[in-house]
Amino acid sequence: MPQQFAIPIYLEWIAIFTWALSGAIVGVRRGFDVVGVFVISLLSAFGGGIIRDGLFLSRPPAIGTNTSYLAIVVVAVIVISVLGRFVTRMPHLDQVIGFIDAIGTPAFCIIGVQLALNAGYPLPGVVLLGVISGTGGGILRDVLTDKVPALLQPGQFSTLFVLLACVLFLVLELVFFLDPAVAGWITVVLFFVARTVTTRFNWRTVAVVSLPMWQEEKDGV
Repeated sequence: MPQQFAIPIYLEWIAIFTWALSGAIVGVRRGFDVVGVFVISLLSAFGGGIIRDGLFLSRPPAIGTNTSYLAIVVVAVIVISVLGRFVTRMPHLDQVIGFIDAIGTPAFCIIGVQLALNAGYPLPGVVLLGVISGTGGGILRDVLTDKVPALLQPGQFSTLFVLLACVLFLVLELVFFLDPAVAGWITVVLFFVARTVTTRFNWRTVAVVSLPMWQEEKDGV
């Protein structure tokens, strides 16, 4: 059975906290009350794990078995509730949210990959569960705030980087036989650097077909 990539507990808390902050910021921007902000924050931090564990691995999601995770979400909601007016006026807020997401995403991807390997999934399924772990929270956040998920739209290669992070970790561990911890940290650092560079230079994917504005309005795009 492959070793588990175990990130230090403080880094896991930071990843959860940053994703919870990201969701809380979005909830505040949409004018939600404290319950709505909490729900969006919770699903942002644990949505990928809930989908992965509940639908594919048939195991209790981590949020249901570790009360410290729930406490982290509560703290994030309190912080954003207190600083909400300041946060919503920050310049380049979308980029800030993107940087926040880039801290936790690769670690969640790798944990999903390792859980799928330990469950005996074939490699395509392993990559799929890794991608779900890294993107599920963002998808649920966008859907519940009435947005087309960023996963489906032209953007700064974030979805491609999630896929490449899963593949890179597998190659480093299974082909080059690196220790899972070493492979994991290499993947996390490269993911964050790639996201930072593409954000800095605004490198973006493009739509397969660019529709005229009148056609987009007609089709409800």
